[in-house]
Amino acid sequence: MPFDLTERHSFRLHSCAKEQLQISSEKDLHRLDQLDEYLILAGGTNTLFVEYYPGTIVSPRFTGIEISELEDGYQIRVGASENWHDLVTYCCKKNINGLENLALIPGTVGAAPVQNIGAYGREVSDFIVSVECYSLASHATEILLNHECGFGYRDSLFKRHPNRYLITHVTFFLPKQWSPVLEYGPLQSLNASTVDAQTIYQKVIDIRNQKLPNPAITPNAGSFFKNPVVSSSLLDEIKQIAPDIPTFPAAAGNKIAAGWMIDQLGFKGRRCGDIAVHDKQALVLVNLGNGTGSQLVELCQQIRAAVLHRYKVLLEPEVRLIGKQGLMRLPDVGANSSE
Repeated sequence: MPFDLTERHSFRLHSCAKEQLQISSEKDLHRLDQLDEYLILAGGTNTLFVEYYPGTIVSPRFTGIEISELEDGYQIRVGASENWHDLVTYCCKKNINGLENLALIPGTVGAAPVQNIGAYGREVSDFIVSVECYSLASHATEILLNHECGFGYRDSLFKRHPNRYLITHVTFFLPKQWSPVLEYGPLQSLNASTVDAQTIYQKVIDIRNQKLPNPAITPNAGSFFKNPVVSSSLLDEIKQIAPDIPTFPAAAGNKIAAGWMIDQLGFKGRRCGDIAVHDKQALVLVNLGNGTGSQLVELCQQIRAAVLHRYKVLLEPEVRLIGKQGLMRLPDVGANSSE
């Protein structure tokens, strides 16, 4: 009996897989060794199934929150299946601060390091001590320290090798000495000398509710594209035609706003069948009811081609696209000039 995936990912494209396998204890982990083709799927908020998937969906079920108070902070070990926003809320209520900028990001704790989720000047890798996982290569449980996880902008070792590890727990460290991070967007209006973490937490929730459609009402996967990082020379070229483009410093160059470019090209509200660019946030694609995987790919490629033509930047999806062969890459729309 095929496993229906329609309600298992927040975009709710009609799709299915061969079967599902739930993993809820360490003794269950060895069952993975018996599978030929499978995909690990936690909350499904950042994964889109655009075709039938002929393998097994592996669903981890590891829960629990353990807090150890240290002299200079708190070490928190969390089951991978715990809801990410619930963890942020839990910490804020206990006055364990640091995660407030990452409030209301959908998904699970185990998915957070895969994507290296980030928002408003923070990334989850800022706080991760280690990630516990089952390695399909060594057939054993491993603990990877932060520097071994290959974290980058919306990237990690786990994302680059999606079926190499199944994450069971993540351990965080939140220092007691806290200072606000207010450099991004509307958070700049807050007073750094008086603001507290709870105020930032609520402000982030308000901002996200205003900017992003609720996936329970309008199916979507949040930000569809990554904000690209470009060289200084390319940024100078872009600013000649777009002097107002929002930019942010990044380790490997300059991060520019993908949503701004898409908006400037007139894509807000653009439709391909029942897949559309959200009319209030150009970085978000939505399913208006009966969208299909082919419609999604078509609209995505239209956007990428237009941005490449105008700004010489090739946008890459932030979401995982899954097809018949598993993780899929979008076909090129031309040479990438963004390095």
